Amino acid sequence: MTDALLQALLFQAGYNAALVSLGAALLGLAAGAVGAFTTLRRRALTSDAMAHATLPGIGIAFLLMTAAGGDGRSLPILLVGAGLSAVLGLVLLQRLTDTTRLTEDTATGAILSSFYGAGVVLLTVIQNLSIGRPAGLEGFLLGSTAGMLRADALLIAGGGAVILGLLALLRRPLAMTAFDPAHARLMGVNTRAADMALLLLTLACVLLGLRVVGLILIVALLITPALTARLWSNRIGVVALLAGAIGAVAGHVGAALSFALPDLPTGPAIVLITFTAFLASVLLAPGRGVIARALARVRLARGLRKGGARA
Repeated sequence: MTDALLQALLFQAGYNAALVSLGAALLGLAAGAVGAFTTLRRRALTSDAMAHATLPGIGIAFLLMTAAGGDGRSLPILLVGAGLSAVLGLVLLQRLTDTTRLTEDTATGAILSSFYGAGVVLLTVIQNLSIGRPAGLEGFLLGSTAGMLRADALLIAGGGAVILGLLALLRRPLAMTAFDPAHARLMGVNTRAADMALLLLTLACVLLGLRVVGLILIVALLITPALTARLWSNRIGVVALLAGAIGAVAGHVGAALSFALPDLPTGPAIVLITFTAFLASVLLAPGRGVIARALARVRLARGLRKGGARA
């Protein structure tokens, strides 16, 4: 197991394993960096609803492909269906918050549960219809790299690189909008366009992550590295870089662990690694960590006692 893990970590476990590790690392890098802006803008729940709203689109895209004579397993078309379904969910979410008295979190819960339930029902129907090749569709729930093809890994890696490039171009308006939308508008930033760009980047991360970590866990890959990085810095640029690095390491190590332990799913392994990094940061981060705060309280108490003794 140790030798297999070391080989996977050093990209020496074969071409396919190296490709999957690279794709997972680039996905983690992109998701972590985008998540830094998503959490700062307080859109974590929106990204969760977006992820769950992809499931009906996957089922509908599969049915359309099989109706056209295919086997329904084309990942790009499945992702297009997932994306359209997620956009529909976002539109309905916006309409609910604009035209009713529902708060955003309540409307998000309604969209999340409704779309997810519809998707599960649709996938169950597909399994019973015995058409096409539905085996593996359930992998979009928790992720599945075992059946990933070379073209799938290249799509994920290329998509992650494009997301990073767009994020680098848009980082200034995104940061200004996240920190202070009113001031950003005074400075000439189109905050509505910036928010839309952030939603689209988040959606892109969600779609790419469906194959690796699944729709249930992709939100953890978007949020946990960002929360971890926030414990180490207050500067958005540093937080984005740190979050991306944590996500990249988690993606690579999680894929390597999945290769060394074939029964270990890649998605949960990646999420557990990011959570481990979060727990370690909660304890060890300077200034905000539990240990640092405890030491600060001890120093303060000593200072107060010394001041009282002098008095």
